[in-house]
Amino acid sequence: MVSKGEDEVRKIKKAVFDGKKEEPKLTDLPGIGPAVAAKLESAGVYDMMSLAVMSPGELSDIAGVSQGVARKAIQASRSMLNLGFIDGVEYAKKRDNIIHITTGSKNIDNLLGGKGVESRAVTEAFGAYGSGKTQLGLTLAVNVQLPLEKGGGNGKCVFIDTEGTFRPLRIRQIAESLGANPEKVLKNIFVARAFNSDHQILLLEKISEMIKEGEPIKLLIVDSLTAHFRAEFSGRGQLADRQQKLNKYMHNLMRLAEQHNLAVYVTNQVMSNPAQMFGDPTVAIGGNIVGHASTYRIYLRRGKKDSRVAKLIDSPNLPDNETVFYLANSGVVDEESQ
Repeated sequence: MVSKGEDEVRKIKKAVFDGKKEEPKLTDLPGIGPAVAAKLESAGVYDMMSLAVMSPGELSDIAGVSQGVARKAIQASRSMLNLGFIDGVEYAKKRDNIIHITTGSKNIDNLLGGKGVESRAVTEAFGAYGSGKTQLGLTLAVNVQLPLEKGGGNGKCVFIDTEGTFRPLRIRQIAESLGANPEKVLKNIFVARAFNSDHQILLLEKISEMIKEGEPIKLLIVDSLTAHFRAEFSGRGQLADRQQKLNKYMHNLMRLAEQHNLAVYVTNQVMSNPAQMFGDPTVAIGGNIVGHASTYRIYLRRGKKDSRVAKLIDSPNLPDNETVFYLANSGVVDEESQ
């Protein structure tokens, strides 16, 4: 026998499929009324997909409902969204709307497959101070505003600043080199200074709210990813707590990128591995937690004279490789004279 809740879900799915109803809302789910939906929205859960990927325990804690009600709501949302297996051809079609944002350097773009930083992916750049991590982020913040045909995302940028690295003057320089209006470019970059890891986590929830309100955000930059986590959990006895909190944050970044088809670029600090007897002892902070969650990992370091070296060390579809780039008034470039 079909329950009343299951019957309602089927009716909503049919109406959406037939074009007679808009995309389902949270209040269409069994057990989710206006009051519960308001609680979810205040926690950053605005759409069906955000709820569908939650666990019953997580939904129960946020919405103040029993785990039984939470489980039914999650099952209904997954049914409406037709979450499950699809064949490779269908999956390839779903990736047709992936966008790429040029880094400003053909060399780095080619390192990343030819077009730049990819949406629905987390790109991590780690390296020592002065290696070019922030400069690459600032260049991307400008380039995302370019039209799609010019290597941009035709959208806006969110810049979460944890170390006080965002500089409007630098944005103006890069924008002017492209012939763009510096003030208009700055207007399309939303900057937030995160003062601790909890604040940094909270800011991710605000991004979903901004997108729901119509802001065409296509790039999220976090500079730097691990600074607060590293400072707040400094002792070895706190390492497990730090990694657990960082793991959740990384998965929230991945979820945000996937749900809204935006690119995520994060910078990461490094340390020296004292056990490394030969070769480069530099390792990224965050260990396997950050490494597994990052789709693309780039190691940046200083090269000869004023050059920088970018080395791709992890990617799901590209070989390890490295290239040279420079930093100029126009941002990240291929030639020293630019």
